[in-house]
Amino acid sequence: MTESLYEKVGGEAAIEKVVDYFYNELVLKDETVNHFFENTDMEKQRRHQSKFISFALGGPNQYSGKSMAKAHEGMNLQPEHFQAIANHLHDALAHFGVEESDIDAALTKVATLKDDIIYK
Repeated sequence: MTESLYEKVGGEAAIEKVVDYFYNELVLKDETVNHFFENTDMEKQRRHQSKFISFALGGPNQYSGKSMAKAHEGMNLQPEHFQAIANHLHDALAHFGVEESDIDAALTKVATLKDDIIYK
């Protein structure tokens, strides 16, 4: 049986570390996107993001929040915002030693949601 990318990176505990780094060291320090999180409950956001990334890496789909389109409604995210977040996800995964081919696989899955996120 083939190991999922989720298992390969270390499962839930590893994903939580990636998400903390993703927000604390990358997203919230990036002036092009950090304003989108000014009035956000970051603990709740981290939980949602951990579940989403777990799913994107082939782990259990535990996400039960709003649809991507509904969650981003009224934000008017542009392609450059989406790309900045994707770049930060790449960098967070790379920071924890995830192989480039595995990062590409995860980002390919994330890219399928682009139309549900931008211009909403």
